[in-house]
Amino acid sequence: MEEILLETETRMESAIEAMEKRFTNIRAGRANPSIVDGITVNYYGTDTPLKGLANISIPEARQLCIKPFDRSCIGAIEKAIFEANIGLTPNNNGEIIILNIPALTEDTRREYVKQAAKIAEEAKIALRNIRQDANNDIKKLEITEDEMKSGQESVQELINHFNKIVEEKAKVKEKELMSV
Repeated sequence: MEEILLETETRMESAIEAMEKRFTNIRAGRANPSIVDGITVNYYGTDTPLKGLANISIPEARQLCIKPFDRSCIGAIEKAIFEANIGLTPNNNGEIIILNIPALTEDTRREYVKQAAKIAEEAKIALRNIRQDANNDIKKLEITEDEMKSGQESVQELINHFNKIVEEKAKVKEKELMSV
């Protein structure tokens, strides 16, 4: 039963990490290199991640600077950013591409908070599914009813702990999004 609890805890930690990763994709009005994560550029006929073709820096709080290692691919990078539909227009000066992050309006902030709440709820659903799997695994074991009940209580303690983590992280993200 110990290995079931360890596996359950590991899976729950993974669910929290996935939620945090999805939170980084919600902009808070500040520049963050994760905004361009997942953008691939057609570089000499091969789809290459943007991070592999350029140095990404943050010269100002609301500005992302992309400096290609090879200047000849700057047009392809600009096109890839535009086609990625991330809501930002690339400005190309021949050497670097600058992405200006606009200030968020109150409505946009509220919409992002809703997205964050949805992601947090999806994480809680994932945790409940993991709990269900663990309880089913415990039921399959040939153990006494008291041991089974004890195992299920341990799983419940785990989910309570991880649900608190989800709520805390969601509050932090909401506070981050609502701060001007």
